[in-house]
Amino acid sequence: MSKLTKNQKLAAAKIEAGKAYSLAEAAVLVKEITTTKFDASVDIDVRLGVDPRKANQMVRGVVSLPNGTGKQVRVLALCTADQEAAAKEAGADYVGLDEYIDKIKGGWTDVDVIITMPSIMGKIGALGRILGPRGLMPNPKSGTVTMDVAKAVKEVKQGKIDFKVDKFGIVHTSIGKVSFTPEAITENANEFVQTLIKLKPAVSKGTYIKSIYLSSTMSQGIKVDPKSIE
Repeated sequence: MSKLTKNQKLAAAKIEAGKAYSLAEAAVLVKEITTTKFDASVDIDVRLGVDPRKANQMVRGVVSLPNGTGKQVRVLALCTADQEAAAKEAGADYVGLDEYIDKIKGGWTDVDVIITMPSIMGKIGALGRILGPRGLMPNPKSGTVTMDVAKAVKEVKQGKIDFKVDKFGIVHTSIGKVSFTPEAITENANEFVQTLIKLKPAVSKGTYIKSIYLSSTMSQGIKVDPKSIE
């Protein structure tokens, strides 16, 4: 059995076993227990009272975090020539069409988000085997297939993220960085959970938000009292 490091022991001592903290308290704690030398991501895990195996209980959506994600998101805009200038001005890192489709076919996927237009999806469909496993396939539900490419690029750059419940009924995503203030972390987490609540399937019975945990890269999870958000 591996031994805890000095920093891990100090972090563990700050968290009371079995206690569910308010979101505001957890936002302060997650900063205190993070000892990484880099600016770690702050993650949230929400277990939902749904059965994702059933189509009518699938929870998927997008949310614009009020304080952004703190990450540099690399965006590829696959669009027609008339939208290229606007996409570049909105902040897209790569803009084009056929040349990038050929690059992707050759194995290039050095981006975080791909945004495109409905009329181009026919060409991109053939890239499903490459983009799908990497979570890069554009999807109308996540706002990455749109007629207004520039607007979508701007939203992603400002902190718009998409999420989906996994097969265990858990939604996991990053909502900021440890360098954020506790208030900024709290605001982002609250916005995310409120969005999940709005997406509650009509057929979901019983407790919907079963548990919430806040953590950072390599830190232990902090249990959050769902009532402190709802």
